[in-house]
Amino acid sequence: MATHESADGPLIEPKDGLSYVRGSTASPLSEATVGQFLRDTARLFPERPAVVFREQRIRWTWQEFTHEVDVMAAGLLALGIGKSDRVGIWSPNRVEWILTQFATARIGAVLVNINPAYRLAELEYALNKVGCKAIIAAERFKSSMYLEMLQDLAPELATQAPGELRAARLPDLRYVIRMCDTETPGMLSFSDLIERGRATLDVARLDAIGETLSCHEPINIQFTSGTTGNPKGATLTHSNVVNNARYIAMAMRLSEQDGLCIPVPLYHCFGMVLSVLACVSVGAKMVFPGEGFDPATTLAAVSEEACTALNGVPTMFISELDHPDFSTYDFSHLRTGIMAGSPCPIETMKKVVSTMHLDEITIAYGMTETSPVSFQSSTSDPLDKRTTTVGRIQPHLEVKIVDPLGVIVPVGETGELCTRGYSVMQGYWGDEAKTREAIVDGWMHTGDLATLDAEGYCNIVGRLKDMLIRGGENIYPREIEEFLFRHPKIQSVQVFGVPDAKYGEEVCAWIVLRLGEHATAEEVQQFCHGQIAHYKVPKYIRFVDELPMTVTGKVQKFIMRDRMISELNVREDRTA
Repeated sequence: MATHESADGPLIEPKDGLSYVRGSTASPLSEATVGQFLRDTARLFPERPAVVFREQRIRWTWQEFTHEVDVMAAGLLALGIGKSDRVGIWSPNRVEWILTQFATARIGAVLVNINPAYRLAELEYALNKVGCKAIIAAERFKSSMYLEMLQDLAPELATQAPGELRAARLPDLRYVIRMCDTETPGMLSFSDLIERGRATLDVARLDAIGETLSCHEPINIQFTSGTTGNPKGATLTHSNVVNNARYIAMAMRLSEQDGLCIPVPLYHCFGMVLSVLACVSVGAKMVFPGEGFDPATTLAAVSEEACTALNGVPTMFISELDHPDFSTYDFSHLRTGIMAGSPCPIETMKKVVSTMHLDEITIAYGMTETSPVSFQSSTSDPLDKRTTTVGRIQPHLEVKIVDPLGVIVPVGETGELCTRGYSVMQGYWGDEAKTREAIVDGWMHTGDLATLDAEGYCNIVGRLKDMLIRGGENIYPREIEEFLFRHPKIQSVQVFGVPDAKYGEEVCAWIVLRLGEHATAEEVQQFCHGQIAHYKVPKYIRFVDELPMTVTGKVQKFIMRDRMISELNVREDRTA
């Protein structure tokens, strides 16, 4: 499949023994905005099914979905929200989420994805970092009481009218829009927003606004944990996410005849781009089993909706395979899907293919900052390549594997994976210094250690930046370490990942207490609860007298990790 054409032509397989590849340019990049992207699909397939939210009993065709998006867009305009204003969405998988995704894009507002697991400190930081003018929030999800947390941060809501909020801790926020019809002091209900939209809907006005938008303008901010201890806002353009979705769908061979089951969270690129926008690119039906992942509801959705595709992180597939009623569900319509979000155990991939009818399932690799996918296997790749690698380079992208000096390494050798092309983010919102560190001469330095084989297939072998991944969630140890340093009894702490059969990795903390102090693991965990996301709270905590270090004073996390693997008697599965 390799071609050695002009300097600008594709180079799917490495040339001259060096770890550099360049994607095909046969399919030109789209210049559509997200709004145009949706409307083009609705014109092609107006009466075909588009959206199914089983828990909310919502079923819309593409024409109906596009109309509802326009209604919400008109409602936002009626509130005075327009181009470049930041609008946060804090919710599990509900129809309000995707309405907000496309309604903000329709008028050029910037969608800000708020992680459903965020707690007070993270929420306050995110809203203020990007200057959110409005936030649309569910009442609660699991143990997270969203509206109560917003009221804690902005007690002024109790005495101020919707739209007139002036909160000391959230100075930019004007509107809190709550889902459901219940009245809450200082907040506007989602149904009120929709009523305003229906009363003021002017499609010609929306179209006129759309004509002023460029595909190269920012449309989305997604927070990704940073090594500085605070989340960084990866800023993505229409072009970033629209084109990445198009090529993801091509690799899966999706069409308007397909139905994709989407149990992955919408706030994450996996839900928003690899799932929703990929379906929009071809007119495939989107099926949402519920607000959050549950193996039984996911399997029921696949079976009862005759889904042909299923996305998920490895943890989800493992839970589905292990469900006691697994054999009672109908997988006969399944064909393809994506397993991504964290390293994919090879044995899990093989089981999914053999027992779930997912003969054409693909693996994808990327990062939020690259919109996100850089590598993806295709439905035609040999099974061994689809189960042991993350596939080959996506169109219109370049990837090189480099050593610490930035020199491209030979094929088969390990180095840092760097990506260049249309998919690279615009930058980290309000942080030029971090942007310059991450993007050098157009190359996004991923921090992931990888190898390329002679055919151009990629394998991710480690993480340069010390990141760990738990159930698809990227976790940077430094962020947790800096939080734990606030505990008055803790002198020093190191956080790292240990292998876990269910989540891929679990968080472990080694702690040195201050002289004369005593603490328990439960005490430290309780200190974390309600302040940082649940998945960041260390599962394993060990109190030690000292941390293993080199003679130059560098902490040796690999020694701690090896000791914990031995103590816990766990093993590290082979992954792609």
